[in-house]
Amino acid sequence: MSILGYLKSYIIFHFTVLQLFDLFDLKQDGVIEFEEFVRSLNIFHPNAPEAEKLAFVFRLCDLKCTGYIERDELRELVLALLNESDLTLSDDAVEAIVDKTIVEADFTGDGRIDPEEWKVLVARHPSIMKIMTVPYLKEVTLAFPNFVEDTEVEESELVSG
Repeated sequence: MSILGYLKSYIIFHFTVLQLFDLFDLKQDGVIEFEEFVRSLNIFHPNAPEAEKLAFVFRLCDLKCTGYIERDELRELVLALLNESDLTLSDDAVEAIVDKTIVEADFTGDGRIDPEEWKVLVARHPSIMKIMTVPYLKEVTLAFPNFVEDTEVEESELVSG
């Protein structure tokens, strides 16, 4: 991989980390306290509601926080997934994946994916959501049933997103 490739991968990785940090920082105060971390991990629990998981992944993919997954965000996500898998595709192949995804998902024809379109896309391709379940969390909940339920973050302290 070239220096430019490494730099691009580094930027994509760090941008994703910042996006994830923002989603875990429930109070939006620049700090993830233990209670926020535990509460946020709950989204990965096998029994967490699918609608919440769906919304979480959408917000994670909405890199610019516009309420839509736009073409350039989708391209960055495809590149990040390819990089994570140590795969390299030509720019034309990446554009073909982005084009196919937009054509399949964008019912309104505005060139971006809104939350409702996302829901339909995921229903067609449920494997997208496999990353959202960590089976081990079920065992933790069974061993320590009060662990997740007795966090100290109150609903009134949370910033809605």
